[in-house]
Parts: sequence; structure tokens; C-alpha cells
Amino acid sequence: MIADVLADAETRMDRAVEAAKEDFATVRTGRANPQMFQKVMVDYYGSPTPLAQLASLNNPEARTLVVTPYDKSALKAIETAIRDMPNLSANPTNDGNIVRVTLPELTAERRKEFVKIVRGKGEDAKVHVRGIRRKSKDELDALKSEVGEDELVRAEKELDALTKAHVDAIDEALKRKEAELLEV
Repeated sequence: MIADVLADAETRMDRAVEAAKEDFATVRTGRANPQMFQKVMVDYYGSPTPLAQLASLNNPEARTLVVTPYDKSALKAIETAIRDMPNLSANPTNDGNIVRVTLPELTAERRKEFVKIVRGKGEDAKVHVRGIRRKSKDELDALKSEVGEDELVRAEKELDALTKAHVDAIDEALKRKEAELLEV
């Protein structure tokens, strides 16, 4: 029973760390990166669709990204979705076949702004991991009548160690992203 609760908590915490890393990848650095466009949702025939399902993304130059849609009728919608994406500062141009996205050079002020955004995303991820810990602890407390007090204390220590390891992983990913953002 206790092992099941701990295994479930670990699995959910692993997913939270992965989600945080994917979230960090959507914040742009000095280079154009197809991962930055993961969260772009295009209004495709009335339903929000991820950009990756509508087009291929290529990176021919450091600050340019070429979006080649599978369906040419989606060009205008793709261009609009990229332009409206917050925190991207992208400037898409449509030539009738592809959308070319040119990212402006990052200023020091803009880099610091992106660091603040990434720190907020990191804090949200850590709060999520702590929420998983709280829920798992409640599940362990519910088992109190079935298992001994010693087993419960040992399980809580294990849960705390799991939580610390996952929070540290988020901090490490955050530190790497900050260094990447501040690199000129």
C-alpha cells in the first residue's frame, strides 16, 4: 500500500519536472528554436490545433524559423497565431507557401524579463510538486489504521526525499535556462 502511494507520487512528480522543462523550452533565448513554438495554438477551422500538427518547422539560420504548412489554406491562421503568441516578439511574414519567422535580437532588458518569466514558471512547477507531496501525505495518513506508526514515519521521510529531489531537479533546469537566457 505504502509502496503504491510512493510510486504514484514519484511518477506524478517526474511528469511535473518534465512539464516544467518543456515549459522552459517555450521561452525564447537568442536563437530561434522549434521548441519555442510548442504552445502555439492555431485556430484551424474553428478548433485550436497545435502548430506542430499543421506544419513542419525548420531552423535555417540562428534567428529565423521557416514554418511550412501541410495545408496552404492555414497559412494566414498560422501567421496570426505566431504574431499573437505572448513573450515571443516574433515577426512572421507569409509569402504564399511558407511563413518565415524572424526573431529580433534580445536586449538586456528583454533578457531579464524572460528570466523573470522562467522563474515564475519554475516556482509554479515547484508548487505543483509540493501539491503532489501534500496529496500523497494525505493518502499515507489514511493508511494509518492499516500500517504501523513506524512504517508511516519511514514513508513520510521517503516522500520528503522524493520531493526534495524533484524540486532540486526543477531548480537545476531553471539555473541552466537562466544561464542560457543571460548568455549574449
